[in-house]
Amino acid sequence: MASTDTEVRRAVVTGASSGIGAATVRRFREHGWEVLAVARRADRLAALAEETGTDTLVADITDADDVQALAARVAALGGADVLVNNAGGALGSATVEESDVEDWRTMFEVNVIGTKRVIAALLPHLRQRAAVAGNADIVTVTSTAGFVSYENGGGYNAAKAAEHALVGALRLELNGEPIRVVEIAPGLVKTDEFALTRFRGDAEKAAAVYDNVPEPLVAEDVAEAIVHAVELPGHVNLDLITIRPVAQSAQHKLARGPLTPRV
Repeated sequence: MASTDTEVRRAVVTGASSGIGAATVRRFREHGWEVLAVARRADRLAALAEETGTDTLVADITDADDVQALAARVAALGGADVLVNNAGGALGSATVEESDVEDWRTMFEVNVIGTKRVIAALLPHLRQRAAVAGNADIVTVTSTAGFVSYENGGGYNAAKAAEHALVGALRLELNGEPIRVVEIAPGLVKTDEFALTRFRGDAEKAAAVYDNVPEPLVAEDVAEAIVHAVELPGHVNLDLITIRPVAQSAQHKLARGPLTPRV
């Protein structure tokens, strides 16, 4: 078993094969953390391990056996100080009436049920580390889509709203324990895969989401917020961080074209 020395800080990051997850692994490693990167795609994890020196585990958080294997791996490593629930995603862009129920089911399985599974499986190991190091953290990446609904996004809106509610309940349930519960809710983030997955590989539709938007967020911006939150003094909890590009004032208010002062 790995050392439980308080000098060794370890984070577990789900959905680590690309986008925000991979960027978060890189940022933790740059800050000297040990990291267990978790995702379904073995080839992507292998490349990330070669680049950063991270530990990896191929696992699907919607699979109960895989999540138990994750818990066993964390135990073998000596526990974890931080869990970053980043695995998630959107499927489809259609009305509530016309959207595919299976897309909704998949979004709930990964964004909500998968997050619940991982939290439940790793809480004992986070508690163990908190007893030694003084505190532990559960960080969940939700979305501003969980706060304000928009047309043709009902399934993703509903899944992220449910995940937001899960985080809120968890924070209340852990009151009295030295475990911080942090929610990171990004707005528009330009990554290689999010919109492409949502539009089922239609590169033109995916690109249109970010067309002429001045400096949308990138994965590294969100990763920076995640690592900042857990590196604050242990008594400081950032309950909810809403992070958007300056061009996006709200879900429905997005500037396209240069940002210029009014004179």
